[in-house]
Amino acid sequence: MTTPFRIALAGLGTVGGGVVKLLDANRALIERRAGREIRIVAVSARDRTRDRGVDLSRFDWVDDAATLSSRTDIDAVVELIGGADGPALTLARATLARGCAFVTANKAMIAHHGLELAQTAETSGAALKYEAAVAGGIPVIKGLREGAAANEIARVYGILNGTCNYILTTMESEGRDFADVLADAQALGFAETDPSFDIDGIDAAHKLSILASLCFGTAIDFPAVTVSGIRNVIAADITEAAALGYRVRLIGLGEADGHGLFQRVHPCLVPLGHPLAHVAGSLNAVVAEGNFVGRLLFEGRGAGEGPTASAVVADLIDVARGETGPAFAMPVSALAKSSPAPAGDRRGRAYLRFTVADRPGVLAEITAAMRDAGVSIESMVQRGADTAGRVLLVMVTHVCPERAVTDALDRLDGSQSITGRPMLMHILDI
Repeated sequence: MTTPFRIALAGLGTVGGGVVKLLDANRALIERRAGREIRIVAVSARDRTRDRGVDLSRFDWVDDAATLSSRTDIDAVVELIGGADGPALTLARATLARGCAFVTANKAMIAHHGLELAQTAETSGAALKYEAAVAGGIPVIKGLREGAAANEIARVYGILNGTCNYILTTMESEGRDFADVLADAQALGFAETDPSFDIDGIDAAHKLSILASLCFGTAIDFPAVTVSGIRNVIAADITEAAALGYRVRLIGLGEADGHGLFQRVHPCLVPLGHPLAHVAGSLNAVVAEGNFVGRLLFEGRGAGEGPTASAVVADLIDVARGETGPAFAMPVSALAKSSPAPAGDRRGRAYLRFTVADRPGVLAEITAAMRDAGVSIESMVQRGADTAGRVLLVMVTHVCPERAVTDALDRLDGSQSITGRPMLMHILDI
């Protein structure tokens, strides 16, 4: 009789509870696919009294998750604690150093410490799996690491945060402003009480840095990701984008070429003809462009109990049947050390929104700054003044170097005619 594949589960929040439920509900099917039973032996969480909607009395409860790494009666540890450092990292290091398989949904830890953990896994012969860390239930890690392994990937980009996408598409469909929709998202549980990691783009940046490493064979370089979120997107931006034939999405974009590795998370105008323009609600989507396979699109639910638990258990099935391999598709020693590529040389079109005083000479001041920076204006819309005498001015530039747009905005910095910092969104012309 085949011996069970024994696991310890650290973290019993939404996803941890989902893993228990999934292993119970699909037990027979999972056993057939893994070639052996996957059995939970021990669990650990901070609160023993919390009702998680599942029977946990059959498992050995451990108060200190760190002790799971030294147990000899388990074959893998599943980490669902979260956080780039602290208990999660301690558990990861100790588990892998002992040669025990480690499965995680922790994108922050992988983005910050993934290379170290992968090296430890290689040295000890342990498996390190993290499918659930990027895009929830979408099998994008497996698809890129295995399915597209023969391809040179030129570009990877997509919608990597469901909270931001929910907010933007709700603003789009209901004509409401950011703060109003964010409050509703928090009430519905789509956004955290402190939503900063999501709406400021950090969560998407963690995921992008992981995808870039897999796609380009480069060492993870999270600090090199340029990040801006959606706090400053207003309802008028959504409306103006629609009038121009675009939808606003928070896009994570990675490219590798002779200039280095470019990584950016930024709200963009996406043409209506592009598949990402039609990704709505809390869905995620990732696009990868391979030199032989062409464009690949992965789309689905990027978070939540069911999708994330599905990805965790998929990793466990792989490990249970002996499918391991390098965490980043090649040994850590083979990963290239790539320099960050400067954004200034990139050429494209940009959307610019100004809130300006309703008085003569303001438009001339702005267009003069554009002219002096070498920015040509493709189109311009000026809306009527509000009760405070402010006018909304929207411009779309012709294709130009990004440094030229930055230069123009710097020239306008401190202008008495402009209220606040202008809004800049790049146009996704790919």
